[in-house]
Amino acid sequence: MMPSAKLLNSRIFKGLSLLLPLTLAGAIASPTYPQAGPPRTLSVRSDIQEADSKTGIVTARGNVQINYPARQIQATAAQAQYFSRERRIILSGDVYVLQQGNSLRGETITYLIDEGRFIALPDNPGQVESVYLVAPEQDAAAQNAVGSQRPPVNPQPAIKPPASPRTAPR
Repeated sequence: MMPSAKLLNSRIFKGLSLLLPLTLAGAIASPTYPQAGPPRTLSVRSDIQEADSKTGIVTARGNVQINYPARQIQATAAQAQYFSRERRIILSGDVYVLQQGNSLRGETITYLIDEGRFIALPDNPGQVESVYLVAPEQDAAAQNAVGSQRPPVNPQPAIKPPASPRTAPR
């Protein structure tokens, strides 16, 4: 038989492990701006997850995988921290984010949920890498916009005769 303290801790741990995904999904699913349609869920898979109700921080460690279908985001990292009060997620350790075919890779990537914005930082020394898909329509429109801003090319420029040599002042 288990001592009462261990039994209580075991029940608390099991309760937290069951509530953690719901808490994380519920907090992300209720943005401060009006939302139409069903609630949005974000799922986090990892080796270990911890939640601190006092600070509102949820930490996932080890083989972290995030899936946020409402915004078509998938991510992997060594660690993820969700700051429920600030509504941001910090991914660290060989982070890879994929959204609608576009990808972002860095050592640390912060996702600002309400803004839908990523901030990526490299490992020192290093760089951040991003790969974007450019739709053919967008590419053609961009070329037309750039082409209309350029002055027309003159294949036969007017040749001016040389200026008369200046005479030196005396």
